[in-house]
Amino acid sequence: MILVIDCGSSKTKYIEQIVDEFIDVKPCKLMDFNVSCLEDVKGVIISGAPLLITEVDLSPYLDKVEWIKTTELPVLGICFGHQLLGILHGAFGSKMREDRDWQLIEAYEESPLFYRLPNEVEMMQDHCETISIPENFILVASSDACVNETMQHKEKPLYGVQFHPEVSGNHGRVLLENFVKVCLGELT
Repeated sequence: MILVIDCGSSKTKYIEQIVDEFIDVKPCKLMDFNVSCLEDVKGVIISGAPLLITEVDLSPYLDKVEWIKTTELPVLGICFGHQLLGILHGAFGSKMREDRDWQLIEAYEESPLFYRLPNEVEMMQDHCETISIPENFILVASSDACVNETMQHKEKPLYGVQFHPEVSGNHGRVLLENFVKVCLGELT
């Protein structure tokens, strides 16, 4: 089972629909989350959110994801989830040009998320903020619009994508399926 933590994005239902094709989904709202939600799950996806990290107090959100620092579970952060994951590990956020369209994402590093995908894929964006690369993470992919499109931890199965694979057609579906395979131990 994959836990999908809903941070309020209208796109969360698409994450759940795609992942449910491969493994059961356990939905949870971020503010309802507690560590007992992690029982019997093989991985966690944290959705986007309709808020700006540079304009809100992130403390309540960071408190809810503090467990990520000690978990061995695979975690995938999408958009706001990506930003939370990075800030939790010391990244800083900043404003950027608004991007609500397709972007060509170029993968520079090997990553299980990009297994069976070409080095360049188009993915849908929906953001106007970005984060730096936190310590102990590597930059996996970038676009002309955003440097940190994809990152992953150097040692733990922690991944973040700034784009929205759940609304990016077949390539996004493959990326989410690859994350499920990481959770099941089929990809490392």
